[in-house]
Amino acid sequence: MEFVMECIDFFLHVDTHLHSVIQAYGVWTYLLLFLIIFCETGLVVTPLLPGDSLLFAAGALAATGALDVGWLFCLLTIAAIAGDAVNYSIGHYMGPKVFSQEEGRFLKKEYLERTHQFYEKYGGTTIIIARFVPIVRTFAPFVAGVGRMTYWRFASYNVIGGIAWIGICLFAGYAFGNLPVVKENFTLVILAIIVISILPGLVEFLRQRQPSSRHSTVAAKDPATE
Repeated sequence: MEFVMECIDFFLHVDTHLHSVIQAYGVWTYLLLFLIIFCETGLVVTPLLPGDSLLFAAGALAATGALDVGWLFCLLTIAAIAGDAVNYSIGHYMGPKVFSQEEGRFLKKEYLERTHQFYEKYGGTTIIIARFVPIVRTFAPFVAGVGRMTYWRFASYNVIGGIAWIGICLFAGYAFGNLPVVKENFTLVILAIIVISILPGLVEFLRQRQPSSRHSTVAAKDPATE
């Protein structure tokens, strides 16, 4: 619980924390940011690390001269692309082991095949869009690896998505992060970024819930079931 509260505090006050890190560690801040972005995209066990909000805050601080926006863009783009590549490789390696038991109740080879077919058809769009959805972006490349999505297709969309994600979030912070209205309400801005980021996933979750709810209601009213 304490870890969750610390994560929430970091998300909402990322500008303060990052400014303190810059003052304490100077140029080593670039390495820390690189590692955070790499782990957030490359390891399925660290989906709660800050992403969009951290990039926005880094861009805002770069506009003040505390960081170099060019170095940030180059290093963090490499971190994002490398992270997804590692995550894909882990999923690709673990997939056959996870789905090796034919008699598994939940994990079956047919699920692996379905995942593979889904990513072959829609995977490119999924990999790019997932970049802008917290938690989902951590699992999307892993699932692509498990589903054996063709690597060259994954790699091309990985590069496009990585560049787009880092560029949009970082330069948005660089352009707007130091406007008076944004600086005075930075916590609200960061909270808005988080909400907007998770909104598509929430909408999709509710959409998936509705059919089953309607089905349950119809089944309950169906005389044949009484």
